[in-house]
Amino acid sequence: MVKKVMAIVVLIALLGVAIVQAMDKKAEPEIASQEAANMGGLKVGAKAPDFELKTLAGETVKLSDLKGKKVMLNFWATWCPPCKAEMPAMEEFHKEAGDEVVILAVNIDPHLDVKAFVDENGITFPIPLDAEDKVNETYQVLSIPTTYFIDTKGNIGNKYIGAMNLDAMEQYAKDLK
Repeated sequence: MVKKVMAIVVLIALLGVAIVQAMDKKAEPEIASQEAANMGGLKVGAKAPDFELKTLAGETVKLSDLKGKKVMLNFWATWCPPCKAEMPAMEEFHKEAGDEVVILAVNIDPHLDVKAFVDENGITFPIPLDAEDKVNETYQVLSIPTTYFIDTKGNIGNKYIGAMNLDAMEQYAKDLK
């Protein structure tokens, strides 16, 4: 009788261990997907990597020259529907913010007719062209549009993936130091 009770206790213990193991394995994909989500691009608080690009207007823009200013660094493409959707809000934000926030909308498909897109949409903020895809790679952009908000010290204050509305742009810029 004692042997049967011990066998049952051992079986229950093994069953308990099996259940715990199964539950841990179910949690692993969720943890992995959270880690993957956190890996998407540079982290908030990191120093924004410097870059130098030519703009659509032919001027040279260098991020480090903007130290002391708030910068909204957006990555986009002409073929991207969410990018197109946020452009009117970005233009409105550019007019509202004036000199308080510099918008740099880095285009990642300069081989297409970016000028026609800009003219058609009445965009007046600078459009740096990432012709060699170096800045896009440096900022580890996995999805467009992606926007980094860079504070006056040159650090990434916030990051937004997806199309932004005007309220979000205003709030993220306001939160920068």
